[in-house]
Amino acid sequence: MNKIIYVLLGALIFVGACQPSKTVESTESVSYVVNDSAKTRIDATLKSLVDSGKIAGVSALIVEKNKEVYFNAFGHADRESNIPMDRNTLTRIFSMTKPVTGVALMTLYEKGAFQLDDSLAKYAPEFANMKVFKGIDASGKLILEPAKRPITIRDITRHTAGFATNPEMPGLGPLLKAADPMNKENTLAEMAKKLASLPLAFHPGEQWAYGPSVDVQAFLVERLSGKPFDQYIKETIFDPLKMSNTRYVVPESDKARFAALYRKGDDGKLSRIPDEDANAFNSKDWPLKPGGFGLTSTVDDYMRFARMLVNEGTFDNATILKPETVKLMATNHLADSVKERMWLPSKGQVGFGIDFAVRLHPPATASENNGVVGEFFWDGAASTLFWVDPVNELTAVLFVQVLPFDGKLHKKFRDAIYGPYSPQDSKAVSLK
Repeated sequence: MNKIIYVLLGALIFVGACQPSKTVESTESVSYVVNDSAKTRIDATLKSLVDSGKIAGVSALIVEKNKEVYFNAFGHADRESNIPMDRNTLTRIFSMTKPVTGVALMTLYEKGAFQLDDSLAKYAPEFANMKVFKGIDASGKLILEPAKRPITIRDITRHTAGFATNPEMPGLGPLLKAADPMNKENTLAEMAKKLASLPLAFHPGEQWAYGPSVDVQAFLVERLSGKPFDQYIKETIFDPLKMSNTRYVVPESDKARFAALYRKGDDGKLSRIPDEDANAFNSKDWPLKPGGFGLTSTVDDYMRFARMLVNEGTFDNATILKPETVKLMATNHLADSVKERMWLPSKGQVGFGIDFAVRLHPPATASENNGVVGEFFWDGAASTLFWVDPVNELTAVLFVQVLPFDGKLHKKFRDAIYGPYSPQDSKAVSLK
């Protein structure tokens, strides 16, 4: 009798095991941030920005859980020629070049080429024995003192190196103008030499100040790899990720896809920046290949880069970084002791990692940028934006071409995706 019971139980277990299982991956059980309501909000938001005349054109691409959940474009890439904005439009990404440079540098970190707390001078003696500007004496002579500690590689990845950035600063400004380190005719090595010849504006590690640190990263990539920077990023990042539209120089054959650049005046109206000015950097193969700006890209190309990051370093069978390296880049490296942070607080409740702002806390008020704790992101001077939201496995890329930088566009785009702020959001978990 017992034998019969055991046989029947075994049969039931076998039948149960053969039944199709319901997993969290089933379509019915997966919930998306970008649902139908969000798509409607995003469409309405982007269309209103164009209709109001705040921008000439916009495109936005969002991928969530490895699925494209949103793409749309409104307005014109070239208003005067009636060329619509679309996903093949080439745009200037300005400082969204910086995360690319950071990834390039960290591929060398993974090879053991350096440690983050190594002195920069260990690999670039140009930056040894730096002096810090302290003012001007009664005779007009600069007052300098030795830096309290060397610039580290961590400093150049988080904008705490102390490099001079303000050409109008009394005493230091005229020296910066005369050295002109970011002149397009300089190679990265010449840029670094000129920058290193200048006094620092503050002691390394004491302030966060946006500036040429990422250009120094590009110089370091060149020195450590033995390859020109543009060649290194092409071979190490762009080719493996199939980012064939991302480059410094836009060839003549692609000029028709290159968006016009607009400037919004004090009256709120747009005027086109003359092409000879807007395209000056990207129309010629200049000696300078900056790490901090200069690349052009399409929304799909940059999304491939973003998806590599949300997938912890691997995308489409190409592994660029290890998961632990991506996590290191997306971790806040700014100590609480760094009180002076330029305009970084305008980005929201953030710290700074390796070439990314990192969200540490949810928005405290409705006026702050919306987002999820743990996200990392950056943007560009022409108001472009991307972010990586690991919590929701979401990546977003927003392309516009308007100067000066307009963070209000980003606020509206984020609110459209995540929904309007509620006080409950501010009680969410924070990232220490």
